Amino acid sequence: MKTNQILIAIFMMAIGLTANAQVKTVSILGDSYSTYEHYLEPDTNYVWYFDGTPRTQTDVTSVTQTWWHQLIKAKGWRLLKNNSFSGSTICNTGYNRADVKHNSFIARMDNLGGAPDIIYIFGGTNDAWANSPIGEYKYENWTKQELYSFRPAMAYMLNYMTNRYLNTQIIFILNSELKNEVNESVREICKHYNVKLVELHDIDKKGGHPSIAGMKAIANQLKSVK
Repeated sequence: MKTNQILIAIFMMAIGLTANAQVKTVSILGDSYSTYEHYLEPDTNYVWYFDGTPRTQTDVTSVTQTWWHQLIKAKGWRLLKNNSFSGSTICNTGYNRADVKHNSFIARMDNLGGAPDIIYIFGGTNDAWANSPIGEYKYENWTKQELYSFRPAMAYMLNYMTNRYLNTQIIFILNSELKNEVNESVREICKHYNVKLVELHDIDKKGGHPSIAGMKAIANQLKSVK
């Protein structure tokens, strides 16, 4: 091979490596809104959206209809890990005051694939629906008992994640139609940790969960976020 051919080959390889390096990786820490059968890690997480199975509660039957698939495809990104768990709360108090310390958001926040470029946290819905204790604002020295309430657990989660995932853009997605107490708490705590907050609006739902139209609306509202 001639010298100029070698140089061209090296140049093209460098371009390829640079292009690959620019592809952002995305991880998701979520609840049922972000689940989809066969696309979760770990695969033992509870699922709301099942692959190709028509259900009266939803019209979503393809992974391509999920908000995150649409967003990642449109942006040319790569999914690193989707650690979403249907029914999960941010705090350790679930429905009927159940102890959910093994599947809450704070139990899963250290399992997002190492070093993603972007992390979407889509939570708070079940804390609102389950009427989990709201608690007080607290930003340090959390006790185990305090993590059974929403505000301390939310602060604990963002404190950990902003320190654990350095140089990662963390974006919190707040569902529409939640009670004011949860909305105000999320706004205050995200502001404290300088975490980007996206408040959803006009999301079409079936059975309380995004329909095909709702998923598209979520993706579209996230596409312009920088």
